[in-house]
Amino acid sequence: MQAGVAELDRIVALVAEHEPLEVVVGLPRSLSGADGPAAAKVRARAEALAARLDVPVRLVDERLTTVTASRRLREGGRKAKQQRSVIDAAAAAAILEQAVALERARGGPPGELVSAPGRSD
Repeated sequence: MQAGVAELDRIVALVAEHEPLEVVVGLPRSLSGADGPAAAKVRARAEALAARLDVPVRLVDERLTTVTASRRLREGGRKAKQQRSVIDAAAAAAILEQAVALERARGGPPGELVSAPGRSD
């Protein structure tokens, strides 16, 4: 989630418009599962988002989702050059599919609940 204030405003507006039960944010961990600088930035932005929303915000591991998305696009006939414009959207879809699969498998919400600083929900 590369979001400045304007992008957070847009996400808040989309949540108000579509009224989802929760917001899922991809967490870019390393292949070993460790958090690096990118994950720290996403965590901070997810906390900022959680502070502005009345629905839960969850972090879901996004390892290999771009690889999965690229493979699916290739299988659908898109060459690498043609994938550039849609790869992020396809990876986002893969993150959501992974979140739904985790929820079904575990019988509970996927990923890690984000708590906004100073908020105790």
